[in-house]
Amino acid sequence: MNLEEILRQTRTVAVVGASANPARPSYGVYRYLKAHTDYELYPVNPTITDIDGDPVYATVADLPVVPDMVDVFRRYEDLPSVLAEVLALPSLPKTLWLQQGLFHEQVGRDAHAAGLQVVMDRCLKVDHAQLVGR
Repeated sequence: MNLEEILRQTRTVAVVGASANPARPSYGVYRYLKAHTDYELYPVNPTITDIDGDPVYATVADLPVVPDMVDVFRRYEDLPSVLAEVLALPSLPKTLWLQQGLFHEQVGRDAHAAGLQVVMDRCLKVDHAQLVGR
């Protein structure tokens, strides 16, 4: 499946590592997605409780749904534990999206082997704006 198909078929997105700090890239991507898409968004960050009044969940396991996509803004060394959280869900998301600057070969292989589509080192905001945001 190509990027445009992934973006068009996605309905729910967990943003892991979402931030309430406007200086952080994850904040900009979250705000873009909220303003310019129909996605149901679920920010995930154990250190904050809301982003501009939207509730933030401590872990992926705390989400009220299994999202179609898990969009990850975390450090390289945290990616295996993020994947472990995702694989522990009652059913699997369709896509694991590692944001621009994140590429982890083993996480990608393991996610793909589990049945997830894997996108690495790409910005969800940029790709959405270019491919479906028109």
